[in-house]
Amino acid sequence: MNALVNPTDSLRGRILLADDEPEPLRAMARVLKASGFAVDTARSGDDALAQLNKKAYDAILSDISMPGVDGIELLRRIHDHDADVPVVLITGAPAVETAVLALDYGAYKYLLKPVSPDRLEEVATKAVQMSQMARIRREAVAMLHAAPDVELQDSFKGAMDTLWVAYQPIVKSDGSLYGYEALLRSREPRLPHPGAVLDAAEKLNTLEQLGRRVRELAAQPITEQPESGSLFVNLHPRDLEDEELTSPDSALAKIADRVVLEVTERASVGNINDLRKRVARLRETGYRIAVDDLGAGYAGLTSFALLEPQIVKVDMTLVRDIDKLPVKQRLVRSITSLCREMGIEVVGEGVETPEERDILLELGCDLLQGYYLAKPQEAFPTYRW
Repeated sequence: MNALVNPTDSLRGRILLADDEPEPLRAMARVLKASGFAVDTARSGDDALAQLNKKAYDAILSDISMPGVDGIELLRRIHDHDADVPVVLITGAPAVETAVLALDYGAYKYLLKPVSPDRLEEVATKAVQMSQMARIRREAVAMLHAAPDVELQDSFKGAMDTLWVAYQPIVKSDGSLYGYEALLRSREPRLPHPGAVLDAAEKLNTLEQLGRRVRELAAQPITEQPESGSLFVNLHPRDLEDEELTSPDSALAKIADRVVLEVTERASVGNINDLRKRVARLRETGYRIAVDDLGAGYAGLTSFALLEPQIVKVDMTLVRDIDKLPVKQRLVRSITSLCREMGIEVVGEGVETPEERDILLELGCDLLQGYYLAKPQEAFPTYRW
C-alpha cells in the first residue's frame, strides 16, 4: 500500500471502516468521529483496497462477511504489504474457521456484533496506539541505519580496540563454584553497552570478527586457573557458522571440555545452515551447549529441538520477584522438573535477593547466577552465598 498522506492527520489517528451494511457502517463511524478519530468508510473490500492505495491509515476495522473481497481476504492483502497496520475484524456470525483464519493472518482483534460504543472506542484507541508505536520503531531503525557507515565503522573499531571481558560466577545449589560466564564489555563511549556493539557488528557484517575476539579474550585467564571450573561463552546464532569454533588452533577449542556455549536469543537458530551437523561437530570437539533466556525471545521448542542442550538458563524476567509470585513459581517448577527428566541442568539467572535464591533452590534449579551472588568483574570475582 502506498502511504501517500500522513495517517496521523487527526489528533487520535485515522481509521478506515469497511462494511457492506450501511447502517452499522454509519453507526460505527459516528462513534469513532465523536471520539476524535478521522474516519473514512468503504462499502466493500474492493473499495477499502482502493482507498488504501491513496491513503495510509493508523488502523482498519472491517466486517468479515462482504461480497467480493471479504474481511479475511482484505486482512491478508493488507498484511502482505504492511504487517504493522492493525486490522480489527468484526462479525455478526462468529465461526471457529474464520476466527482461526483471522489469527493466522494476524488480525489485531476479533469483535462480535453488536459492538458497544465504549468497546469500539477502546479497541480503536489501542489499535491506533499500536500502529503509532510501530511507526516510531520504524523511524528509529531508519535513523540508526541512516548513520554514515564511516562513523559506525569508527565506533566499532573503537569498541574492538577497547574490548574486554567481565566474568560472573555461576554457583551450584550447595554453594560451591561451578564456573564463570564471560561477558562482552567495551570502553567505547559511542557504543555504551554490549547490545550496541552487537548491533553495530550486525550492521557492518563483522559478527565473526567480534565473536572471535571475545572468545580469544575469554579463554586466556581460564587456562591459567584450572580451579575456576567451566567457562560459559555467549554465541550469537550466526557464530555457529564460524568454522574457527572447531579449529584445533583456536584458543577456545583447546579448552573445549571446560566450555559451555550459550546460544543467545538475538536471532532464530532456525536460519543457520546445517545446524544439526554444526552442533554435532561442536559436541565432538568437546563443547557443551546451553540455551540462554528460556522464557524470552526465540529460546523455545525450536532451540531445544535443534540444539539439544545440556544446560538451560531461565530468563531473569521469570526470576524477578519469583518468591512473591506463585504463577512464576509453578512455571519454573515445571521447567526444572521436565529438565531433570531430560538430564538437563537448569540455571536460574538474574538472582538479586536471598529470597529469590532460596525459592529457586526449592523449585529445583541446579545452578544460580546474579548480582546477589556477585556482579561481573574483569578479574574472577568472589561471591557470597
